[in-house]
Amino acid sequence: MTTVESEALLRARWERAGQGQVFRFWPQLADLERARLSRTLLSIDLDLVHRLAALARDSQTAVASPRFEPPEVFTLRTRQAEPARVAAARARGATLLRDGRVGYLLVAGGQASRLGYDGPKGAFPVGPVSGRSLFEIFARRLIAARERYGARPLWYVMTSIGNDGETRAFFERHRFFGLARDDVFFFTQAMLPALDADGRVLMAAPDAPFLAPNGHGGTLMALRDSGALEHARDHGVEVFSYFQVDNPLAAPADTLFLGLHAEARAQMSSKVVVKRDAEEKVGVLGRVDGKLSCIEYSDLPPELRNARDAQSQLVFGAGNIAVHAIDRAFVERLTDGGLQLPWHVARKSIPALDALGAACEVPGYKFETFVFDALAFVERSVTLEVDRAVEFSPVKNKSGDDSPKTARSAQCNLHAAWVRAAGRTLPAPDEHGDVPVEIDPCLAEDAETFRARAPAAPAVSTQGHFWS
Repeated sequence: MTTVESEALLRARWERAGQGQVFRFWPQLADLERARLSRTLLSIDLDLVHRLAALARDSQTAVASPRFEPPEVFTLRTRQAEPARVAAARARGATLLRDGRVGYLLVAGGQASRLGYDGPKGAFPVGPVSGRSLFEIFARRLIAARERYGARPLWYVMTSIGNDGETRAFFERHRFFGLARDDVFFFTQAMLPALDADGRVLMAAPDAPFLAPNGHGGTLMALRDSGALEHARDHGVEVFSYFQVDNPLAAPADTLFLGLHAEARAQMSSKVVVKRDAEEKVGVLGRVDGKLSCIEYSDLPPELRNARDAQSQLVFGAGNIAVHAIDRAFVERLTDGGLQLPWHVARKSIPALDALGAACEVPGYKFETFVFDALAFVERSVTLEVDRAVEFSPVKNKSGDDSPKTARSAQCNLHAAWVRAAGRTLPAPDEHGDVPVEIDPCLAEDAETFRARAPAAPAVSTQGHFWS
């Protein structure tokens, strides 16, 4: 079949689906642009587009109010009250790590443009003294796990079409931060077309439909489609330690969390922090009509959002931090024959081309899946409360809350507390009031280990003290 014949068949298929507008600018395209548009259209599932268009129409219909219930949480108080259970879970988690049955799954599809940085978010420098990138901080944690437990750390890094090449190049330039190249498996998140109010695919350019990421729930299907899921199975991985790229305090090799998950024979488990207050705009873990889920801030009625228990704690206060343990077999089941997660519809003003090719803003729809929706499919799950100051300080905004400044301050505060508890000397606070201290994860990831392993003195620079 010639190129002209294959293009004609492609065009006929899209026109039969009522999407012939994607060829509106075809006559003015050069051969390379036509080839690029054809490749993109071939990669789009038209049957899915049809279902999403119907979903967008149905999203206008009001739905009944769901029943919300708080989850069972293994709290910080429980941790103190049940030391034997904690010790058994930590031993189980250590065995999983030692046997190489844990794969590390990082969602890293974002760009750092909102932070004023040109590049993948994982390349953003956030080490308060070292200036290490988010990627390097995570890599050092995996190297620390390798040194402590002896198993090769298999790292599955999900990128996006927009940052895949830059991410791979960043790892290459930094020699994979000391990890073996074969231990890092890159795979790319799928993209979906945005639709206008009539369910037609919008065009971002004459030779390109407007495509957007399919949400972090798409991580699960991308694992299968990329061969990462098969790779994990072939290498003995039984559970994925899932975390997102914006949180430098994430602890992917947490023996307690992994052990509790395994002891409960759970399919998917989650870490949470206590919300700062009722108005913190973060999703909370809970049950929706009896099924475990993450309840979006805007979905929780004000009377439940503000409800408190007998100890004056928020009833719905288990803030989701996007850290999970997910069994490989559970991912295989959820993706067998296609991703089983529900689609979420977002009405947006989308930059696109009008019928004449002029740039404009079009009212339309984007579609996403959320990884926490997989919780509704589990038979067993653990929800573990962790200390926000120890494990959660995301980098989302250029300034204010959840910014590079707050993430660097959180690292300084945590590490300064370890140094102080070990009776070591601290530098003077900087102009922001932070004590500029940073501890390499390969040296220690908790106060007790730091006290036992810290050298007599840190490396000292104009940026502060760095312990390694």
